[in-house]
Amino acid sequence: MSDESIRPYRDADEIAVANVWYRSARAAFAFLPNWQALTFDQAHSIFREVILPRCDIWVGIDNNNVVAFLAMNDSYIDRMFVDPDEWRKGWGTRLIRFAMSQHPAGLELHTHQQNRPARSLYEHHGFKAIRFGISPAPENVPDVEYHWRPSE
Repeated sequence: MSDESIRPYRDADEIAVANVWYRSARAAFAFLPNWQALTFDQAHSIFREVILPRCDIWVGIDNNNVVAFLAMNDSYIDRMFVDPDEWRKGWGTRLIRFAMSQHPAGLELHTHQQNRPARSLYEHHGFKAIRFGISPAPENVPDVEYHWRPSE
């Protein structure tokens, strides 16, 4: 039987979370050459220097292994990634429901327009596309802003 939970990030999770982010983004973002060229060390550095200082992070744990994470800046979902080996096992839904429980007044996020699986997941959970635009450098690709409000 699997022992699954979501808990707050701990310093000891750093390498595992960076690895989930790296593996998942490389698998999901085949359309982003800069992600395909990024090394694990570069991704780890970005996680440590950019994401960690500005976000509250929760990790999805399965049998004491980090398999997913949610990084939030107040009600903004900054990052949500699931290890590719765990895709389609309910982790995205668990993390979204957790985020909703933390911010019941509403949530916001951006994702790439080409990231169809993520868009489908968010829309399934009631997120509405608010604005279509271009992601900031270095990506500079079409993105979409989503909002979830409990009354909508």
